[in-house]
Amino acid sequence: MSEAMAYLADNLAAVREDIRTAEERADRVGRTTLIAAVKYTDAEHIAELVRLGVRDLGENRVQQLTEHAQALEAMGVENVRFHFIGTLQRNKVKYLADRAVMIHSVDSLPLAEEIERQMAKRGKSMDILVEINSGGEASKSGVAPSEAAALCAEIARLPHLNLRGFMTMAPKCEKNEDYHKYFRETYKIGLDIWEKTLHNIGSPIFSMGMSASFPIAIEEGADLVRVGHRLFVPPEE
Repeated sequence: MSEAMAYLADNLAAVREDIRTAEERADRVGRTTLIAAVKYTDAEHIAELVRLGVRDLGENRVQQLTEHAQALEAMGVENVRFHFIGTLQRNKVKYLADRAVMIHSVDSLPLAEEIERQMAKRGKSMDILVEINSGGEASKSGVAPSEAAALCAEIARLPHLNLRGFMTMAPKCEKNEDYHKYFRETYKIGLDIWEKTLHNIGSPIFSMGMSASFPIAIEEGADLVRVGHRLFVPPEE
């Protein structure tokens, strides 16, 4: 490892420790998967993080996912899992169909139907999460909480989509404790839909929390946390 990347191991260790501590508080030890949000880094840093044991990578842009995937393949980096976590346009779905293991940001029936169409053409299926706009922000994607159940019922009819659970991106909060209500609401809505609308057995997956909020998200039921800044930003000199 070069000196320029040595901080990655320390950052990762600190994030993992915070995950472990939050899991212990919530009595959910070992249930959290770290997704490294790689929007602002390059393939060399991603490869080093993979070498350190991180396999799940979160991408916000389709083109960048493709570029990172190709670069990692050229470097001989294997066994990585790309999650798409950003806003997704329907005309970009075809580029994800063969690379992403999960799409976290499904928020409309037309988008779900396009994913279905692309996966049907390939004879494959795609794991997806429905994104809930827990903060009601016009600037953010996500289905309104009041419309989430109806959307999930429609998605459940699409044979090449595996609805695995729910995602939210909470509003930026000045106080960390203010994040609780957004994650708690998403968890409650998702569980209610899972049991009463979909009549599913087992538990849904919740993708909640980023660098500033993932410990709180874990306490409120997150299974997947999306962390970028805390992994890739070097400590100040």
